[in-house]
Amino acid sequence: MAKFLSSEWAQEVTDTLNNHAGFKSAIGNADLGVAFNITGGPDGDVPYYLKSSGGNTTLSLGTLADADVTINTNYETATSISKGDLNVQTAFMTGKLKVGGNLAKLMMHQSAINQWSAAVKDQAIEY
Repeated sequence: MAKFLSSEWAQEVTDTLNNHAGFKSAIGNADLGVAFNITGGPDGDVPYYLKSSGGNTTLSLGTLADADVTINTNYETATSISKGDLNVQTAFMTGKLKVGGNLAKLMMHQSAINQWSAAVKDQAIEY
């Protein structure tokens, strides 16, 4: 069981996304970079990113300089989304997620975001 926002968690998510037919179909060969900044976690603030290009997707801890979209939220919200207790759209509409950058590009890949949630919903994660 990987700890949420750890390098082991990031590797498990990467492997899961690259082996999930629904996500692979939804993301296709899109070039997409999404940076996440999670604040107030038990280990402090944690940046991570999702980068997809040429049919391969990587989720890694750290920053992504050329991100298409940046998402900022706190640990409580990120945990609730990860557990499936809060969906991304509700978090955004209620101001719990702050999104910047190319929102049109993010919306073009909404089905991939939904498939991401479906792909990782059964992962065992330590919070």
